[in-house]
Amino acid sequence: MGKNKQKSQGAPKKGNENISLLEKITPLAQEVNCLDIERIAKVCIEKVPELIGVELASLYILDRSNRILHLQKCNHPFLINRIVSLNQKPPSPMVMAVTSNELILTSNIETHNKPIIKQSQRNFARNYKTKNCAIAPLVCQGSIVGVLNLADKTDGSGFTKEDIVLIELFSQLVGASLGNIKMFEKIQHQAIRDGLTGLYNHKRFYEILERELWRNRRYGGQISLIMIDIDDLKKINDAHGHRAGDKVIKKVSSKIQGCIRQIDIAARYGGDEFAVILPNTSLADARHVAERMLEAVSGSSLFWKREPIKPSISIGLGEYGPEITPEDITNRSDKALYMAKQSGKNTVKVIEPVAG
Repeated sequence: MGKNKQKSQGAPKKGNENISLLEKITPLAQEVNCLDIERIAKVCIEKVPELIGVELASLYILDRSNRILHLQKCNHPFLINRIVSLNQKPPSPMVMAVTSNELILTSNIETHNKPIIKQSQRNFARNYKTKNCAIAPLVCQGSIVGVLNLADKTDGSGFTKEDIVLIELFSQLVGASLGNIKMFEKIQHQAIRDGLTGLYNHKRFYEILERELWRNRRYGGQISLIMIDIDDLKKINDAHGHRAGDKVIKKVSSKIQGCIRQIDIAARYGGDEFAVILPNTSLADARHVAERMLEAVSGSSLFWKREPIKPSISIGLGEYGPEITPEDITNRSDKALYMAKQSGKNTVKVIEPVAG
């Protein structure tokens, strides 16, 4: 009877321990379920290590197009790599985890044999107090988006089954959140960018023009606006097809981008028309930029099905004070563009400055 009573008293204690762990996991899971990468990183580096009982943690984000891992956040007191290439040879354990899409978890990394990890692959091995580590690829819908590294168990032991469950759980939660951030950024990008050229779209162009005019009204200054039209794009489409025309549009947009500064704003204004905002730029300087664009495009060529296509552009530009409206700016620069088209194309025409 006494034994049975003792057992019945012991059972709730185990349940309380499980509830306590669940109470720790739930708020962390809620915290990483967001679109704030700094908040996610803080949980990974400050709270997940405390939950699992490790001293060191680092979070890397994958740039898939360049095959590079970028360090987002870490708590290491010593130097670690801020950028890790997936093409490095020999590959580091983190790269091996990414390329194999498998969790590397070991109590002794030096005797780990699947995959084998040599000392030469661990640049900072001497900085760690223990030989245990967990390298968890962060996956969203089958695609790796980053890596969470955990090392040096505080009690010096290896990872327990409970640790493994928690690491796998949080790698899935964090992976899903990072994937959501990337998807959100992609949607935002598509909302303001032209799908073919990557330049700002018509709507975003006017938003930026309004902003620049507001800034000039407050702080003073002027804006120059360049309007660009591809010459005879319809003839190219008729002769070679619209895919060839798209290739010309991309080529011209690339040449335009190559002629402007980082502070300048290029947009695809229409089908074969572009607009470039030059903040705090005089008419003379804007004309130099326009002439560079003209030379860059006319000096280039491309081939479509082995047939050469030599694109050219016509350009109209003007300089404007802060009191003029966005519609007046584009209308006046459009008139200059029309003058360029009428004068034989492949040329630059300037409209006189308007103070507002």
